[in-house]
Amino acid sequence: MKLSKSEEQLMEYLWSLEKAFLKDLIDAFPEPKPATTTVATLLKRMTDKGFVSYTVYGNSREYHPLVKKADYFSKHVNGMIRNNFNDSVMQFASFFTKETNLTTEELKELRKIIDQEIQKKKK
Repeated sequence: MKLSKSEEQLMEYLWSLEKAFLKDLIDAFPEPKPATTTVATLLKRMTDKGFVSYTVYGNSREYHPLVKKADYFSKHVNGMIRNNFNDSVMQFASFFTKETNLTTEELKELRKIIDQEIQKKKK
């Protein structure tokens, strides 16, 4: 299941706060703030999709994520690789390194990350 752009933005705030009441989430948005009803509707949809849950305290709900950020984006990236790059990580890596205008420094850092992962796999 996937989040809409608006839901993803709200989820980013919830991931960073870890737990939050509706007011806390609205406060996290830049100006102009979204309407309370808009955020409440997004939270309802995200709860229905299984991304968010809440604990009731009197008349208030404290929301918390049910899905880890890394898990969500890992699934998202893997789906993109499957759908857009013939399920080939090599095609994705080639596209990513050639088409994203990475600097020499960024490419070196990427190589360093890859080398570290290779060392881990050897152990």
